[in-house]
Amino acid sequence: MKVLLLKDVFKLGRAGEVKRVADGYGRNYLLPQGLAVLATPGALKQVDRIKAQAAVQREALNEELSAVAEQLNGMILTFTAKASETDKLYGSITSQMLAEELTAKTGVEITRRQILSQPLRNLGEHTVEIRLTVDLIPEVKVIVYGEGEEQEAPVIQEPVLPSSEEEEEVTSVEEEILEEEQVESSTEDDEQEIISEEEPFEETEVE
Repeated sequence: MKVLLLKDVFKLGRAGEVKRVADGYGRNYLLPQGLAVLATPGALKQVDRIKAQAAVQREALNEELSAVAEQLNGMILTFTAKASETDKLYGSITSQMLAEELTAKTGVEITRRQILSQPLRNLGEHTVEIRLTVDLIPEVKVIVYGEGEEQEAPVIQEPVLPSSEEEEEVTSVEEEILEEEQVESSTEDDEQEIISEEEPFEETEVE
C-alpha cells in the first residue's frame, strides 16, 4: 500500500513523503499510531502543509534535545557479565538494560526503541547509536567486562620528560662537544697564521 507520512518515521521517511509499505506494517502500525494515512488524492493535497508543520516541529525538537545529544555522544557505559573462554556471554546486554542505564545517567527518559543495537553477546567494546530524533543520533561506547576482570580506566599516555640528572648529563655532553669544536677551530686559525707569517722561499741562480 501507499501511505502519506504525517510524522517522521525512522528508517522510513519524513513527514509529507509518500512511501510504499507492506500492508501489515501500514495497517497494524503506521495507520493506528497516527504516523501515516492512505495516500489518497485528497490526502496528497495536504503535502505542503504537512511538510511545513513537520519542519517547524522537527527544528524545535532538535533544539530541545541537542544538549542531550552532546551529553550522550562519547559517553561510556560499563557492564559486567558471565562469559565463556571465547568471550561469549552466557546471557546478553539488552537494549532495555542500555536504555535504563542511559536514563539514569542523563535524567532524560530513553526507551529501548531508541537503542539502535541488537543485544550485546560478547565481551569487549561496542559502539551503540541512540536515536533521539531523525537528525540527532549520538553514539555511546559500551564496555562489557567478564566477572572478576579488573576494570581499568583508559590510560592516557603522556610524553616522558627527562629527569634533572639526565638533563645535566645531556648538558655536560653538549658542553664538551662545543669545547672540542672551539679547540679545533682555534688550532686551524693558528696554523693559518703561522703559514701566512713565513717568508716565501726564493730560488737563486748559481752562475
